Amino acid sequence: MQKDLILNKRHLTPYLFLLPALLVLGLSVFWPALQAFYLSFTQYEYDLTQAPKWIGLANFQRLWADAVFWRTLGNTLLYLLGVVPILVVVPLFLAVLVNQKLRGISWFRASFYTPVVISMVVAGIAWKWLYAETGLFNQLLKQLGFGAGIPWLTSPDWAIFSVMAVTVWKGLGYYMVIYLAGLQSIPAELYEAAAIDGSDGYLKHWDITVPLMRPYLVLVAVISAISATKVFEEVYIMTQGGPRNSSKTVVYYLYEQAFSDLEMSYACTIGLVLFLVILGLSILNLKLSQERDRQASTLSTVTKGD
Repeated sequence: MQKDLILNKRHLTPYLFLLPALLVLGLSVFWPALQAFYLSFTQYEYDLTQAPKWIGLANFQRLWADAVFWRTLGNTLLYLLGVVPILVVVPLFLAVLVNQKLRGISWFRASFYTPVVISMVVAGIAWKWLYAETGLFNQLLKQLGFGAGIPWLTSPDWAIFSVMAVTVWKGLGYYMVIYLAGLQSIPAELYEAAAIDGSDGYLKHWDITVPLMRPYLVLVAVISAISATKVFEEVYIMTQGGPRNSSKTVVYYLYEQAFSDLEMSYACTIGLVLFLVILGLSILNLKLSQERDRQASTLSTVTKGD
């Protein structure tokens, strides 16, 4: 009896350590998420002192007919197509560059990573000054003979791409570090064997680096896609969705509905749709992470065998 009691205590001990964290998560994440899910099926607008009124799928029907929502969804997809490929490819080149054993290479790593640690508020304000009519970019264009410059943030044709540039600038160093960790896990013997076979210089990266880095490439693609789907700070600081909704994303539209128009239930409906999209990307990330672990285990086994 006493032995069983001791075993039960051992089984309960880990859960007791987890209990404070679970309580915090339950009160700050899970319970608000359940409330948001419930509110998406109710009418809870303007007069927040009254109880929500159940209206079923009316918010989803409204969302289906909302032209602004589809515009923001299109902008978000454009953001994905514009940002993700750059954040998948360019950081890999940077990682290969800073993975060289050269004197002072740590300074290059720090310089590439510096934008990551800069606050998005500071970065957004700084880039907004650069994009101004009399800012640095337009002054350089004038010096080069390109006329009056470009309306970076005031033209519907340029606004979202100008915001994309800030996201790319901020993300390059972060994804470079992920790739750098993957590159440093590749055994040097593989490159030496490739050099003997005549695959040297740039060819060794095509024959060895890219295939072995494929799980990391997919991981970066999924993470950057999730981040691009949730983009908000850049839009809020630099354009506030304008001009004419040309740079408004789904998350910014959700914020606008909730805190500007006080249509909480409709904002929860938008959030639910966004949650389903991010959930799908997260499941994809989990599947690909498992594949990456299997490939790393196989590579380790092959290396030990050699």
